[in-house]
Amino acid sequence: MIPPDTPITIAIAEMLTESSCFNPVLMTRRDFEAECLLYGEDIIPYAKSKKYEFSGFLNGVDTFGNDRVTIVPILKARGMPPGGPVERKLYNDFKTTIIDGLKNVEKLDGVYLSMHGTMGVDGMFDPEGDLLATIRAEFGPNLPVAVSLDMHATVTQKMADNATFIIGYKTNPHRDFRKVGKKCAELLVRTIRGEINPTMAFRKLRVLKGGGICIDLLQPMRPIFRRMKKMEKMDQVLSVSNFTVHLWSDDPETGWATIAVTDNDPELAATLADEIADLDWEARNVGHASGETPTDAINMARRMWLRRKLGHISFSDLSDGVGSGAPGENTWILKALMEEAPDLVSYIPIKDPEVAADLFDNGAIGDTVTVTVGAKVEKVYNRPLMFTGEIIRKVQKPENKIVILKHRGIHLIVAELPAMTFFPDYYTDLGLSLWKADIVVVKSFFHFRWYFKWTNRKTIYVVTRGCTNVNVDEIEYEHIPRPIHPLDVIDSWRPKDN
Repeated sequence: MIPPDTPITIAIAEMLTESSCFNPVLMTRRDFEAECLLYGEDIIPYAKSKKYEFSGFLNGVDTFGNDRVTIVPILKARGMPPGGPVERKLYNDFKTTIIDGLKNVEKLDGVYLSMHGTMGVDGMFDPEGDLLATIRAEFGPNLPVAVSLDMHATVTQKMADNATFIIGYKTNPHRDFRKVGKKCAELLVRTIRGEINPTMAFRKLRVLKGGGICIDLLQPMRPIFRRMKKMEKMDQVLSVSNFTVHLWSDDPETGWATIAVTDNDPELAATLADEIADLDWEARNVGHASGETPTDAINMARRMWLRRKLGHISFSDLSDGVGSGAPGENTWILKALMEEAPDLVSYIPIKDPEVAADLFDNGAIGDTVTVTVGAKVEKVYNRPLMFTGEIIRKVQKPENKIVILKHRGIHLIVAELPAMTFFPDYYTDLGLSLWKADIVVVKSFFHFRWYFKWTNRKTIYVVTRGCTNVNVDEIEYEHIPRPIHPLDVIDSWRPKDN
């Protein structure tokens, strides 16, 4: 055991995005720069200002490190909003930066990696596992490597084999980024000092379910996460995690997963991982949110006049979920609003870099313009649509020009980048009052429900055509494992029974 006053050095790196394999648009360096792409010492002040994993990790080091921990920041690459698979060269650049950065640390005692677990890369599977395996090959089996993952990660055997321990979010909508980062710091520091010996059990389920089934505050997941909290209060238990997959990950290891980490007690870890998997299996038949057509959603919103008066109705665009990797250029809801509800005050974002840049550079406030939006990159499910409106606002964001066109009550937000509408400030920063809206279209499934709770009076899930279809029977998978529930009949999650 290392004395508490012995100096230790921990390197940290983040390579995080959530990819939809069915989005044809590859993510580029610009997509990461739009959210965060930083190197070296520039990372620390930025990380401290945000409520994400690095912020929690740094706080955890302050709490548990006895002022004897040196942090070496290497890379912070966070691609939000997510998109299609990452360009292969960009992934290789990130990987090289991380490996070279670790090699340059004079005395490396541990590593913390903040990742999603569902990052797609053009032409390869499991980039997170590939990075971890490379670190192991370079630095050996004894280097403590802590990993945090999103609750929707596709956890692979390669990830589990090469991480000292893995900890996932336990909330959906996600609210515990900092808590997870802080827990990683605590366990990593204690591991380096020899106070604990993490033993990890990993279980994989042939389950392909997502959508509304995974909200931690509601059935069927609420009792499962409550049980997990009780587990973590047990002696020798360091962490338990439950990963409920990303439906649009077309990977040979796609499926739910459970992980239990104990202090030198592999049998207990196995027992707990099995128990969580059993609870997950019992919940497998709960259905996804079915959703409404745009017409039905509009008719429902019209009837909710009092709710609209006291706030707004949220339309969650299930088929173009930018938060799940869709391109953000769906025109089907916009078409319905134009035809059936131009009198209602609505806010609807759409990605169209060419139109946004042209209007921003050449249009003037007050101009009435006609543009064609949609189906610029995703042409399988989407269709182009002509829209005429007045330019009422132009806003320059980092790497993102945004123009708002207004036609009667419709406010069309045309942007160069997909709209990450987890937070109300996406709209309020554009000068749009959520209190004055009847309908707010969001490109998110869960997260907005938590952050919009002050103004959102009703959430309506809307289904059209798009690359984040929640009906797994209609998704054109090519690589997922079979058999898998609910596409196939399976009696048990346990491999010997499959």
